[in-house]
Amino acid sequence: MRALVSVWDKEGVDTFARGLAELGFEIVSSGGTAAFLAEQGVRVATVEEVTAAPEMLGGRVKTLHPRIHAGILARRDLEEDRAALDEHEIEPFDLVCVNLYPFASVARRRGVTEAEAVEMIDVGGPSMLRAAAKNFAHVVAVCRPEQYGPVLASLRAGGRIPLDERRRLAAQAFATTAAYEATIANWFGETTTFPDQLTLAFHKVADLPYGENPHQRAAYYREAGARTHLLARVEQRAGRELSYNNLADLDAACRVLREFALPAAVIVKHANPSGVAVAGTVEEAYDRALASDPVSAFGCVLVVNRRITGALARRIADHFVEVILAPKYDDDAFEALSAKPALRILCDRERRAETPGELDYTRVLGGLLVQDRDREVQERDGMTVACGELSEHDWGDLLFAWRVCKHVGSNAIVLAKDLRTIGIGAGQMSRVDAVRLALAKARDHAHDLDGAVLASDAFFPFPDGPQLALEAGVTALIQPGGSKRDGEVVEAVSAAGAAMVFTGRRHFRH
Repeated sequence: MRALVSVWDKEGVDTFARGLAELGFEIVSSGGTAAFLAEQGVRVATVEEVTAAPEMLGGRVKTLHPRIHAGILARRDLEEDRAALDEHEIEPFDLVCVNLYPFASVARRRGVTEAEAVEMIDVGGPSMLRAAAKNFAHVVAVCRPEQYGPVLASLRAGGRIPLDERRRLAAQAFATTAAYEATIANWFGETTTFPDQLTLAFHKVADLPYGENPHQRAAYYREAGARTHLLARVEQRAGRELSYNNLADLDAACRVLREFALPAAVIVKHANPSGVAVAGTVEEAYDRALASDPVSAFGCVLVVNRRITGALARRIADHFVEVILAPKYDDDAFEALSAKPALRILCDRERRAETPGELDYTRVLGGLLVQDRDREVQERDGMTVACGELSEHDWGDLLFAWRVCKHVGSNAIVLAKDLRTIGIGAGQMSRVDAVRLALAKARDHAHDLDGAVLASDAFFPFPDGPQLALEAGVTALIQPGGSKRDGEVVEAVSAAGAAMVFTGRRHFRH
């Protein structure tokens, strides 16, 4: 039996090769892998010895040779293939172990040059791996270090890998090369926002207990080549497994939190913020965010951008929170929170910035809808005051409400006062109903609406929504504008002695 071993990632390969040798395999290896295995006391034959040809072009050409690929691709059950091997004195390979140059990790480094990235495009590795996977009926394709142990166990148990396992390994090999090529293609296509051929590659991070509902299977994947992802450098310190819905809410909460540099707390339920606040301290921000809608916050995801103290942790523990994410926890804070065994406690070790050019994908029947991610953060200089006068305090509340509003499901209305939400109307089929819902939320929790501001993710088609808010005490509104009846809306706001800002941009989130 004969194995070809050529890997970039050397983790565990010496143990794997030694195990193969003990089972009677001859080990053939190339370049750095051959040197590494020899240093570890594993007897190897080099690729150069097999091909009788030296490495060329600085190592770019090593394994691209008929004596290698014929040995991998030969069909042992075809007499003509066996005859060809005999004629050219080529020995077949029974196992190919290859992992690829780390293109994605190099290409996404800040400051990497194009030449450095191009050198990390593996040519021989994918060729050998795809050849072995194509010939899975006769050859075992191994592409990941985590496969080493199970493959050795199967060989020790039966002397040969069963066909269904070889087929499964082949599928994993093709998935690996497909993802690798997709990452490279996307890197080359970064200057084209929507290429003619959209090739996506994702790597599984974890299986999830279930999907949106218990009868649905689910898993979490990260995008290949992305600089960061939702759970990058996130440590789960306690609590149950994260679920599909936990991750969806966590993503929504983190997107809102990124809008603010001051101490902030964001509470999310069913992918919509139910309470958001910024303040001088994170303790005050949490109290104010929770007070926005304490009923909806039952069973929420909570994210904050400052350290959790013991005093704050004890207040959080008094409420039913499913997931909490913070950059750091004091020891007594962790002790207080971990007393709630169901609470998933996450420590976020980096402030996540989105990968430049990252797109949003929505699955539809037989296809995908693809769009730029809505990451715009507007400042007041680009907005127009349609009527009324605004103080600095008003502007602060309006911009705060506007930043929250872009993360609320459409139709979306956000009521805010003193840099905290006091009522949110989300996901309504009509904008006036979203206003009614936001006002009802504020009244249910006894919030003072006098002097509050209102943000709307899209224009008001009629004056009816603003009129309801004005009658309740709202004194300033912010909205994109652009309706045929903008004049009527402005007239209603002006008649009430209130102010209104047109942003010129809408932020629908379906």
